[in-house]
Amino acid sequence: MTLHAILIGEKAKEPLQYVDTAHAVEGKGLEGDRYFYGQGTFNKPQLSQNVREISIISYETLTECNARLASELDFLDLRRNLVIRNFDAKAIDNKIFTIGTAQFCIVRTCPPCKYLSRLIDVDIMKGLKYIGGYRASIINSGTISVNDAIIY
Repeated sequence: MTLHAILIGEKAKEPLQYVDTAHAVEGKGLEGDRYFYGQGTFNKPQLSQNVREISIISYETLTECNARLASELDFLDLRRNLVIRNFDAKAIDNKIFTIGTAQFCIVRTCPPCKYLSRLIDVDIMKGLKYIGGYRASIINSGTISVNDAIIY
């Protein structure tokens, strides 16, 4: 498994951008991202914030999503922080895994939501059904970079 892309966006609803490197901060998220600053759409007191630190999607998901929707979406449209090539959730389930110098742990799935469908005006609920990705907590802060191996 390899980190293919890192995506961040400073504020809710604004476009995300690709970055080559990011600092993952325990209890906060990726420095420069909306959830790090408490500016994400789902940064609400009644919602558990530890599941908002990092979102992960497999590289292969984009092809499946575009086939289902007959579309040409980009990872930017899917609004997940990390894109991992050859992602194997079963291999890292209930384990701490390392990317760069940061450590993470999967906390739950990241199903698509109606909010995302409204934001990009595509039925992303259909496109990402059962393949929406995962949410992870940062166990130890560190720096991650594109092409880092996922070690578990």
